[in-house]
Amino acid sequence: MKVGIIGASGYTGAELMRLLCQHPSVEVAYITAHTYAGKRVEELYPHLQVYREMRFQAFRPEEALQEAEFHFVALPHGEAMEVVPPLLEGGARVVDLSADYRLADPQEYARWYGKEHRSPDLLPSAVYGLPEFYASDLRDARLVAVPGCYPTAALLALGPLAMRGYPLDGCIIDAKSGLSGAGRTLSLTSHFAQADESVKPYGVGSHRHTPEIEGRLSELSSRPVRVSFVPHLVPMSRGILATCYLPLGQEVTSREVSEAYEGFYAGSPFVVLLGEGRFPETKCVAGSNYCHLGWHLDRERRVLVVASAIDNLVKGASGQAVQCMNIMMGWEESLGLEAPGVFP
Repeated sequence: MKVGIIGASGYTGAELMRLLCQHPSVEVAYITAHTYAGKRVEELYPHLQVYREMRFQAFRPEEALQEAEFHFVALPHGEAMEVVPPLLEGGARVVDLSADYRLADPQEYARWYGKEHRSPDLLPSAVYGLPEFYASDLRDARLVAVPGCYPTAALLALGPLAMRGYPLDGCIIDAKSGLSGAGRTLSLTSHFAQADESVKPYGVGSHRHTPEIEGRLSELSSRPVRVSFVPHLVPMSRGILATCYLPLGQEVTSREVSEAYEGFYAGSPFVVLLGEGRFPETKCVAGSNYCHLGWHLDRERRVLVVASAIDNLVKGASGQAVQCMNIMMGWEESLGLEAPGVFP
């Protein structure tokens, strides 16, 4: 199948190219980058020698539809909504990696992203692209909204508990991300001299992934959920570690917690359950589409601590997008994504 990558020069676009060159059923036929239009891929990313004959193009809907039948949109929020409608109108299926179609309410989008949503009519049909929870909806989807990296880590950790009826109100999600999560655009906060040998919280009480996390946990719980989400920037290139602290209102046993995770994730190819007392580390999932989960039940304080680790560019973005495509096309969910992480 011929696919296009709209916005291929960013980190998630480059990661899509890296992953798809190993996919047995896909050919990357069309790539765009407004800033780098006309440049060869290898000029920007020398590691992508497999695409050395390809050049980035300026996006034109008619060309995109002629060259490919399936498109990944890896543009910043606010820009994706400009290119998704013409692609859908032309009959393409689309997986969007921006935030433009993750929130069902256009008013909520405007509140958190500071922009008016210009294609709100598409929001009801957009399927949330977290395969472990929404695989059945993905099969017939024409538009998929890939979750944010932080929500992916948090929802994989807490989703099975939400579906078991655990009270999630008051849960604290302490999450730490590598610098690539900030994207390829230069900024003072991601400058080496600012970020190296330093860890700091940011977006406390105002991070844009908060409504996404709360909305999906509320949906899975079938009741409103409010959480405290605190992201941190750490001096590493890749990875997210989300440590979730869940106050328990009732007596819970270790067996019940284990059963909640093992029962839900049975058959999920990319979730690795480390179990109670073993905790994940970002280095062990770097470069892979896997999520590692571990937990500890503190009976004295009645607190369940759950930690998840993912690569923010793979399971947190591009790998998850490919996983969604596989399900949409009726292929094996893990096709082209089986490679383990790079260690050390």
